[in-house]
Amino acid sequence: MSWLSGLFGKRKREKELDEEVRTHLEMAARERVERGDAAKDAESAARREFGNVGLVKETARDIWGRRWVEDFAEDVRYGLRLVRKSPGFTAVVVLTLALGIGANTAIFSVVYGVLLRPLDYPKPEQVVRVWGTNAAGGEMNFSDPNFQDITAQSRDFQSLAQYTSQIASVVGGTQPIRVLGTAASRDFFSVLGAQPTVGRSFLREEQRVGGPLVAVVSYAFWRDSLGSTSNLSRIRLKIDNEAYSVIGVMRPGFSFPGETAVWVPRERFPALPSRTANNWRVIGRLRDGVNLEQANADVRAIALRLKLQYGDDTSMKDASVLRLQDEMVRSVRPALLLLGGAAAFLLLVACANIVNLLLARAAGRCREFAARAALGASRGRLLRQGLTEVALLTVLGGALGILFAFWGVGGLLALAPDNLPRANEIGIHLPVLLFALALSGAVAAAVGVSTALRSTVSNPLRGLAEGGRVGSASSHALRRTLAVAQVAITLVLLVGAGLLTRSLSRLLAVDPGFRSSGVITADLSLPEVENEAARARRAQFFGELFAQLRRLPGVEQVGAVNALPLAGDVADGTFLRLQTGEQIKDFAQFERLSHDPERAGHAYYVAASEGYFQTFRIPLLRGRLFDGRDGLESPHVGLISESLAHEIWPKEDPLGRLIEFGNMDGDVRPLTIVGVVGDVRARGLEAPPEPVIYTNLLQRPQQQSNVSIVLRTAADRGALNTELLDEVRRLDPALPVRVRPFTQIFDASLVHRRFTMILLGAFAGVALLLALVGVHGVISYAVSERTREIGVRMALGAQPADVLRMVLGQGAGMVAVGTSIGILAALGLSRFLQSLLYEIRAADVLTYGGVTLLLVLATLLACWVPARRAMKVDPMVALRYE
Repeated sequence: MSWLSGLFGKRKREKELDEEVRTHLEMAARERVERGDAAKDAESAARREFGNVGLVKETARDIWGRRWVEDFAEDVRYGLRLVRKSPGFTAVVVLTLALGIGANTAIFSVVYGVLLRPLDYPKPEQVVRVWGTNAAGGEMNFSDPNFQDITAQSRDFQSLAQYTSQIASVVGGTQPIRVLGTAASRDFFSVLGAQPTVGRSFLREEQRVGGPLVAVVSYAFWRDSLGSTSNLSRIRLKIDNEAYSVIGVMRPGFSFPGETAVWVPRERFPALPSRTANNWRVIGRLRDGVNLEQANADVRAIALRLKLQYGDDTSMKDASVLRLQDEMVRSVRPALLLLGGAAAFLLLVACANIVNLLLARAAGRCREFAARAALGASRGRLLRQGLTEVALLTVLGGALGILFAFWGVGGLLALAPDNLPRANEIGIHLPVLLFALALSGAVAAAVGVSTALRSTVSNPLRGLAEGGRVGSASSHALRRTLAVAQVAITLVLLVGAGLLTRSLSRLLAVDPGFRSSGVITADLSLPEVENEAARARRAQFFGELFAQLRRLPGVEQVGAVNALPLAGDVADGTFLRLQTGEQIKDFAQFERLSHDPERAGHAYYVAASEGYFQTFRIPLLRGRLFDGRDGLESPHVGLISESLAHEIWPKEDPLGRLIEFGNMDGDVRPLTIVGVVGDVRARGLEAPPEPVIYTNLLQRPQQQSNVSIVLRTAADRGALNTELLDEVRRLDPALPVRVRPFTQIFDASLVHRRFTMILLGAFAGVALLLALVGVHGVISYAVSERTREIGVRMALGAQPADVLRMVLGQGAGMVAVGTSIGILAALGLSRFLQSLLYEIRAADVLTYGGVTLLLVLATLLACWVPARRAMKVDPMVALRYE
């Protein structure tokens, strides 16, 4: 028992030390008695000559070694006593620390999971996304010929792969389901370094047109929909009306791209010869030793050669390479970095508040520190005790902050957009815990050192003579400075929150071109139409479904569309203007004519049915909408948006004109324009309306796999949801359906902005509260410190109003300096917000003015309570103060 022997050894040494000191004092006193001094005087003189007994013992103990352990234990015990002695003070400090550390840890968990954590692939730094670049400098996908040439000519890649994804209807599991399906080319899995954990991947004979229909599924789909069966040979999945054999299950956690549940071979779909059919996304794995700059130079050189070789036959002018991880998260990077900076600012405000609290407390203990210093305690020892106390508070605050972070991450994920990349990787991982511990340590060091140095006194006699005023006078300037800093940082956060709020309000005021209230949508995943018989069956399906839905109580309008507005999945392409009687024979002719700028145009492609425009209240400006005259055998008709009419026929009547848009749906029959409708902001409220060509969904249902039924109703939506599902399942029991109000889609288009605004607003609100507490504390302390002065002023004739102006003036001075610094800082930092703003400048005068006024009023209100207390000071009591 080494600790037991150490304990008895310590007691023995302490006993011997006491005996030695006592013997020394007795010998010194005896010598003085022998010289004729009185016994009492001799003993006192011996003690004076010996010096501070406690200090001598401390010196002796230091010589023994291991003294620092005992000192540390004593400091901890002393700190715990102080913590227990002031539960209110402890609670405020710990809660303030917990808010700052918890907010930073929660935000860092998101930043780490989304931005910093390496992708879960072998050598993830080698996995890249390859983009084409069009003539306007925008990024674009690859056509089949361009991809083949890049693959053949590049020397910097181990492998390249194509892929594309869409929602698919899957039958064969526990129930029909709509999932994300991906067509992936030969080297797709090798680029990502992923192999099935059950079964196998695709074979060469399966990666060809007409090959066996096989699929690889995700681990989550295998577990949830296939019951984790190990006998894959018995599983058949019906995907978009075709039967696939499941041959493999990917490892847990692998679902690229997005939340893919099923992968099929890309090669089973014929390659298109057109170099303008840019339908495929491309990823690649760099060779060992090849960096991003080399890869970019390589693909750029190839793209330029292809442009020189094929000219207008290819729409790719350039190409670029980006790390896959950077490409996945670049849309959310600015917002997450902004929130990380806001959390750091909040922590600074919290730390300033804690320093103010600790300094105020230390000022009241200045006499205690002076007495302890006079009794022999060194300044280093006092510093250690102060640091230990702060460390204990920080440990408690950090532990509570980590607990807050666990809750905060759940709240962040609940608020976060559904399409937040890598959201499934967000959590309190080991690096996040290490960050929290390092942050707590940094806070303890910064706060502890700053307060401990200010708390200790170098002149014990002066400290004893002047009491608490020595410590308070030396720290008062620091406390005012910290309060000013709190006000400045809070103003920066409030400006950011105000700019985002005004930006969102501007966005909500935008006219989207339709009316979404009362609209319900039902998303269907349908098999593609491959022949005339299937087209007739599809038209019949829609006709019967529309007829049944119109009979439901409360339903006012029914329609269907292949791309809902604001959902972000609208396709675009090149169309041709035709002469009267002109007919495009094939896509080769279309390709040749598409290079003629006099005949070609660019527009978005939407397939909609009769009733779609009435459901969304999209206005008809000229002509007519789709109606019963537009049957399968009737001439194909189209509608165009107002912006397209102004762009192509600015001074002419577009009605009766012929256009060709068959490259979008595979139908080369011309479209006769029969109507012009209002512009719709299809891609988002912040994007300007784009030219749109609408085809009749019942005339051209081919290649429209994902269709949304839309209903306008004044009835109870909950009951109607069930009835809508029942009607769809009655016509096709195996068809998966997702029913949701359109307001959910509308809100989803703004969720990124709301997420950033809410979090920044929350940080700003907490910072404002802490700043008000800090300013209130400084003014309250100043009032208590100047109580005698106030009493003298009032005894000499000063009125309460004069005292009020004096105290409020002191607060106003701090607020003025803080807001001035804050405005300058906000002007410098708010430019980083510009990319997140809509029709609001980062230096918006109204926002700055409103935020400044709010902060000034709030801080002056915080000064009002101590100012009122100062007005009520009794001069006689004040003159007797201390």
